[in-house]
Amino acid sequence: MLTAPTEDALKELVAAELTSARDRSLGLTTGSLPRPELTAQVSPLMSPLVWDLAHVGNYEELWLLRAAAGITPMRPEIDDLYDAFEHPRAERPTLPLLSPDDARAYIAEVRAKVLDSLERVRFDTDDPLTSGGFVYGMVVQHEHQHDETMLATHQLRKGEPALLDRPGPELPVSPVPAGEVLVPAGPFVMGTSDDPWAYDNERPGHVVDLPAYYIDTEPVTNAAYQRFIEDGGYDDPRWWTPAGWEWRNSSGKRAPAFWTLEGLTWVRRRFGRVEPVPPNEAVQHVCWYEADAYARWAGKRLPTEAEWEKAARHDPATGRSRRYPWGDAWEEGRANLGQRLLHPTESGTYESGASAYGVRKLIGDVWEWTSTDFYGYPGFRSFPYKEYSEVFFGPEYKVLRGGSWATHPLAVRGSFRNWDYPIRRQIFSGFRCARSL
Repeated sequence: MLTAPTEDALKELVAAELTSARDRSLGLTTGSLPRPELTAQVSPLMSPLVWDLAHVGNYEELWLLRAAAGITPMRPEIDDLYDAFEHPRAERPTLPLLSPDDARAYIAEVRAKVLDSLERVRFDTDDPLTSGGFVYGMVVQHEHQHDETMLATHQLRKGEPALLDRPGPELPVSPVPAGEVLVPAGPFVMGTSDDPWAYDNERPGHVVDLPAYYIDTEPVTNAAYQRFIEDGGYDDPRWWTPAGWEWRNSSGKRAPAFWTLEGLTWVRRRFGRVEPVPPNEAVQHVCWYEADAYARWAGKRLPTEAEWEKAARHDPATGRSRRYPWGDAWEEGRANLGQRLLHPTESGTYESGASAYGVRKLIGDVWEWTSTDFYGYPGFRSFPYKEYSEVFFGPEYKVLRGGSWATHPLAVRGSFRNWDYPIRRQIFSGFRCARSL
């Protein structure tokens, strides 16, 4: 079970995690990246990097200085510029944004005031905003989410590489005993009511009773997806929904994003480098329509969100739902998270991160598309603002689960829910299949 730390320990954790997130943000907006590219827009789907940088500081000021600490607004005149709901991404380059130097100075000043005011804010109150440090966890997660968005922007860049592969850990590779795992019929608790930093769309915990089903032991690999391509999967309307077939015809896509066929070899562009597609890594940069078509071609389907979560969290021995597939505490070395690598790992790694059912890589490597539309759970209550979740509810969005190699451990857990349009491919998305018993 989750054990609440003391208030002093929680404040030390908050200060450390705020610093860690900021180091990551600055690392993605400095270094070898040419200065003009901070203000340029590489795609209408993405903001200029300098917008993301100032936005995380403005969000931090709104919630940690004004709302939590009651401090007078520092730069109220820029609130509109960095309100994600006032200006769509495509028009943000036209706004009078802060320069890179001014953005860094602004977010540094905000951070200094946040750390100073942290000593005076109480976490042991009845205010749901500050109780358990919720609003601080929300801000830390928000910055890490934008860091992942900035990584997607880097991937869309066409210039010289600005991010370098670091030496990765030596990962043991163990054989995957079976291609799929049986999850027996029965109830489990989906979502959470007591995770202090969980978002509103993860709440409340509620019992869901599922029939038995099979789910893939690991995400679909590049090699498996290549067989779908070679079998004419993109040219056979049997495998596509009507909307998916329309997308396929209008987009002209015939492979995952960033893939190119050179002779007889598939290569991919990854952060400015062109390399052969690694056959045993999880496929990524596929949209929901592609994932759904592959699953139909394979004689399977995408798992529902509930099926994904039961396979990830339920412990049949205790009847409890874990925070992570392996248990309630985060442990290093059990998942590919946190930008330690700039790609998924090969099949057979992270055996120690398997769930109670033996399903692997449910956390990390790639976001996994599910078949479920994004809605609130029974008893959902919007908190602390509707624009985080509620305004996105509807059939236009599909749920993704599990996080990717680019997701920070603090910004994902077994109950965490992501969502996006079914056409999106710039995100680090893959999938696994399921089938009914």
